Amino acid sequence: MKKSIQFQLSFMMFLEFFIWGGWFVTLGSFMGNNLSASGAETGMAYSTQSWGAIIAPFIIGLIADRFFNAEKILGVLHLVGAFLMYQMSQSTEFATFYPYILGYMIAYMPTLALVNSVSFNQMNDPAKQFPMVRVFGTIGWILAGLIISFAFKWDSIENIGQGMLSNTFTMVAIASAVLGVFSFTLPKTPPSVSKDEKVTIKDILGLDALKLLKDRNFLVFFVSSVLICIPLAFYYQNISPFLTEYKVENSTAWAALGQISEVGFMLLLPFFFKKYGFKKTIIFGMLAWAIRYALFAFGNAGDLFFMLVIGIALHGICYDFFFVSGQIYTDSKAGEKVKSAAQGLITLATYGIGMLVGFWVAGQIVDKNVLADGTHDWLDVWEFPALFAIGVLLFFALLFKNEKVEYKDA
Repeated sequence: MKKSIQFQLSFMMFLEFFIWGGWFVTLGSFMGNNLSASGAETGMAYSTQSWGAIIAPFIIGLIADRFFNAEKILGVLHLVGAFLMYQMSQSTEFATFYPYILGYMIAYMPTLALVNSVSFNQMNDPAKQFPMVRVFGTIGWILAGLIISFAFKWDSIENIGQGMLSNTFTMVAIASAVLGVFSFTLPKTPPSVSKDEKVTIKDILGLDALKLLKDRNFLVFFVSSVLICIPLAFYYQNISPFLTEYKVENSTAWAALGQISEVGFMLLLPFFFKKYGFKKTIIFGMLAWAIRYALFAFGNAGDLFFMLVIGIALHGICYDFFFVSGQIYTDSKAGEKVKSAAQGLITLATYGIGMLVGFWVAGQIVDKNVLADGTHDWLDVWEFPALFAIGVLLFFALLFKNEKVEYKDA
């Protein structure tokens, strides 16, 4: 792969995740302070990610893979996203904000697959080359948080009270427009499927992989994956308002510590996987969710900020040890014929169904713990996902039988 193409792909990945990290983390605080949204309404806003994940396969399978070059669709979707993101920045009521964010996530979620398609199409050794490109996405997410906290201080306690978080949407709208235009300069990635070839809903949703559920271990893993997304949703939806109510300055930058730890624990994953095996690695990941929420609950109650920092830093274990290990396990179980279908099914089940339920539950729990002054009883809010994560851990530990899984970079 030429250095010039590697630069293009790296810049594409940087902007792709700069865009996501530039508004998704602070959305909870924006909803509460700018739109006076309830927990249920905030849950609805976050759940648009799930609706986008559910609809994305149809955009990719019915349009991108059959009729148009991936880079062109990527450009169009990001230009549409730029317009919708700007409209979000101008919204002052949830009723007008929700259609824009729903439309935006329907446009954005397919781009996650498209940037991968554009990248892989240019690589002769993806296992070696893709990580060097994809890491710029993580850097983009982290830099977005640092810019919000340190360059503009939009997430400072004073500026949040003045409604300055709407500027994050303006920043992202500009970045989305830049990526939209830049996408048309990317290497050509033609359709992978003939437009005359018949594609069924079963193919698009990866339903061919359902036969894997006949395997007891895979069924237990599949159900666990869906269930663990419920406590995952609590983190994404509540981390920003939680830190804001705790009076944490530069809260978005602190939240970016989770992505930094994600890079570090990704490097440790092969060691854990080979030394302890798949089952114990997954259990470590689920246990980290329970510990994280316990740290949030009691760190907040005891005014112990270092416990909150540790809880954020556990994101690497929470995500890598469960979800990346799960991708490796799914790949090993599926075989060549249904490998892509199996990964698509897991993604649909977790980011689609699991997190959709999780955001709804999180919204209900938050609304039940609103105090008289408008703040929240975070001890009770975090207690639910902590106990739920332990329940999922026990379910998996008791029902999943030890199975040897060879580690291959996901």
